[in-house]
Amino acid sequence: MSDLAAARARYVERIAKRERIASRRLLEALAAVPRENFLARGPWRIKSEAGSSYRLTPDADPVHLYDNVLVAIDARRKLDTGLPSLWAHFIDVLDVKQGDGVIQIGCGLGYFSAVLSHIVGPKGRVHAVECDERLAARAADYLGGYRNVAVVHGDGCEGIGEAADVIIVHAGFSHPHPLWLQSLRPRGRLLVPLTQRDREGAALKITRKGKGFEAEAVQQIRIFPGRGRGATALDDRVADWWQRASALAPLRFRGIEQGLPTDG
Repeated sequence: MSDLAAARARYVERIAKRERIASRRLLEALAAVPRENFLARGPWRIKSEAGSSYRLTPDADPVHLYDNVLVAIDARRKLDTGLPSLWAHFIDVLDVKQGDGVIQIGCGLGYFSAVLSHIVGPKGRVHAVECDERLAARAADYLGGYRNVAVVHGDGCEGIGEAADVIIVHAGFSHPHPLWLQSLRPRGRLLVPLTQRDREGAALKITRKGKGFEAEAVQQIRIFPGRGRGATALDDRVADWWQRASALAPLRFRGIEQGLPTDG
């Protein structure tokens, strides 16, 4: 086994153990997708989950990417790739299955789009949306060989064009967008980080159940803000309300008005 293959095997094993991953297809996807194919050429600026500053890898050997590290996409904006263990955990919690239709809001450079592509298989579909035009173009290039993935430039808050079994939001918002809820198929699942202006908050899983929805907090998160996320104290209070309400017990509701759930 080569050094790179061994590093990738350890990477998958560590994520599986740390997050207690139940999905065999997810672990197979993590083992199959080369992370280096979804980044600019190294050396790379990386940092650990708890790290406050980047360090430069000593060279461009992809072995450095097979650790639970963030990789800078744009260090000036503090825009990084997703932490592998965190998003593997979220994908596992969402119970993404073979044949599912998945919408990603904020696909970045497409690494997790490729992971999801492997999970859903040829009968499934990944609709990957990215608001940054340059990132969307790069993701489309990197994902060119993935026939069940379509990359779209947009903010994900207007006509995403199709119903989904799973919607994953890779950026922070103050509340779930009504469009995402409307786009869920019966028993569909939405994962959305609800954060304040300091980028801190909680990721919520929302499931469509009958004529309504059920929300539960999954875990605390710090994440880059989504385009269109409000920047006022009121938006922060809305995000805080969702976090507190869903942390106490599953929150049941029928719709959303002015950012808050309704029974109507």
